[in-house]
Amino acid sequence: MANTMQFDLVSPERSLASLQVTAVQIPGADGDMTAMPGHSAVLTSLRPGVVHVQSPDGDKDFVVTRGFAEISADSVSVIAEHAHVGSDVKKADLEDVLTAARESASAASAEDKDAAEKFVADLVHLLENMD
Repeated sequence: MANTMQFDLVSPERSLASLQVTAVQIPGADGDMTAMPGHSAVLTSLRPGVVHVQSPDGDKDFVVTRGFAEISADSVSVIAEHAHVGSDVKKADLEDVLTAARESASAASAEDKDAAEKFVADLVHLLENMD
């Protein structure tokens, strides 16, 4: 299938997806990006957001907190600290993550403070935009 690529999404608890896709939109730490078949090799960290997958069987969304995405010409692998199927996730599923992130940000050293506060802000934005 030259017009598709392999997509895999895993979290520490389980594998959430393994399917052929035509495109994957990723909430990269440095900005959103879309990977399609033939993409150059890239490794990027994730920020809290929605991974949107387009496949021949229809579109799917997955909510991730942080982690990494490895992109190659024929595959995208997302390893997320926390991940949920978009249609199943509720705000309550991420409240503990936000509480822990706020505690980490308040206890962060001066050199880690900006990154910790950005993570909290990204989580708050994600939660505000959930149905």
